[in-house]
Amino acid sequence: MHDKILIVDFGSQVTQLIARRVREEKVYCEIVPFQKAEAAFRAMKPKGVILSGGPASVLDKNAPLAPQAIYESGVPVFGICYGEQAMAQQLGGTVEGGHHREFGRAEVEVVDDSPLFEGVWRKGEKYPVWMSHGDRVTKLPRGFRVLGRAPNSPIAMIGDDARKFYAMQFHPEVVHTPHGAALLRNFVRKISGAAGDWTMRTFKDEAIEKIRKQVGKGKVICGLSGGVDSAVAAVLIHEAIGDQLTCVFVDHGLLRLGEAEKVMTLFRDSYNIPLVHVDASDKFLRALEGVEDPEQKRKTIGKLFIDVFEAEAKKIGNKGEGPTQFLAQGTLYPDVIESVSFTGGPSVTIKSHHNVGGLPERMNMKLVEPLRELFKDEVRALGRELGLPEAFVGRHPFPGPGLAIRVPGAISAEKLDILRLADDIYIEEIRRAGLYDDIWQAFAVLLPVKTVGVMGDFRTYEYVVGLRAVTSTDGMTADFYPFDMKFIGQVATRIINEVKGVNRVVYDVTSKPPGTIEWE
Repeated sequence: MHDKILIVDFGSQVTQLIARRVREEKVYCEIVPFQKAEAAFRAMKPKGVILSGGPASVLDKNAPLAPQAIYESGVPVFGICYGEQAMAQQLGGTVEGGHHREFGRAEVEVVDDSPLFEGVWRKGEKYPVWMSHGDRVTKLPRGFRVLGRAPNSPIAMIGDDARKFYAMQFHPEVVHTPHGAALLRNFVRKISGAAGDWTMRTFKDEAIEKIRKQVGKGKVICGLSGGVDSAVAAVLIHEAIGDQLTCVFVDHGLLRLGEAEKVMTLFRDSYNIPLVHVDASDKFLRALEGVEDPEQKRKTIGKLFIDVFEAEAKKIGNKGEGPTQFLAQGTLYPDVIESVSFTGGPSVTIKSHHNVGGLPERMNMKLVEPLRELFKDEVRALGRELGLPEAFVGRHPFPGPGLAIRVPGAISAEKLDILRLADDIYIEEIRRAGLYDDIWQAFAVLLPVKTVGVMGDFRTYEYVVGLRAVTSTDGMTADFYPFDMKFIGQVATRIINEVKGVNRVVYDVTSKPPGTIEWE
């Protein structure tokens, strides 16, 4: 059993970042919607509780609040932004609206010492932070004192040392608050007293035992997508149950250039895992014909995946190996969190994950999701722990729906072929320049427009390719990678010369602000 931190989610789009900061301290944590927080609190018995930010106002009728049982438990509590306002309101303070809204960079002045600031901030100094609020606390609850102030938030940080309750108006979890991670560390490790004993090695050992206990002597079918997540899940499950696992690699026709061959080579040459290759590209392309909405593309692909796996599971059973009782997939913790939003959680839906909540009843199979507690970088660490090659583990994230959401609008085989080649040239040039590992994610997009151009002595009317590359520490906030123009020109020249159907290339310099989940 590990010490745990419970994060009560009030709907902030950066709640995941709080969990990331806690996990960086090797402390296990879970995010739970405020509606389910009391049951989770009693079940988890956490060492501390963090109240997230959120879009609501505590002045609204039926505003979301933390369970009173949390405040009465004697467990340390840390409120962030809306979490500060909820804490103040619930404990007898006053929150008012109608003041200056504050979004973006600001400065706070530390006006009193606190265990929260130990080794990080000093009384009388000012520090940069990231604000995002409309309401503010104007009267302290009994037992609290002001720890810090800002121009638009005279009560920007508060604390009650006796009860170990602390709160702040700004967001310490985002990189725009430079010392924020250290403040969270103080709360998690020093104030809450959580031990930092949650490592990938212990996770691996515990996950293997969980899989063995769940599966018993049953048969498991695992869908390989070509990405890191499903590959790590497959290797972990194989280490747990050996040949009880059969992997099915579905080529849906939406993969990168040479992707199918790379996956087949990795698993057949490096791992002795039974592997079935299904070329279903024609079936997927027919199903996606005329579909333009990206969310509908996801749903269509997800449903078809289930159909393919159901058919393969029946084939395996018909070979006399017994029915397949389990379907394994590489669901990650962000998928779980985002799907809670999709099914009525406090956050605005950004994307859905097609079957996080379970499989169709007709399949008569149970899900095995050994990675559903992990973030992306944790999956990479687990992959290294399992011995997967670095060239595979360190690859840029690739969406489950593949190139379907990198071709905005209607999809066709011709468009996919154009995009594959353009994307391959782009990544090849990034690798050649030694920049691949400096970039979180880079890819090409085939834009749904054509432009008039002149190539040689001919007039052309062809597609535009957009290039994206971003730097990030967590995949939640990001900035564009600052290529020099010589590099962009070199890539553009190669794509225009080598990819028939493209006469223009553009580079996207849009930053990714806090709160957006993905780039695709």
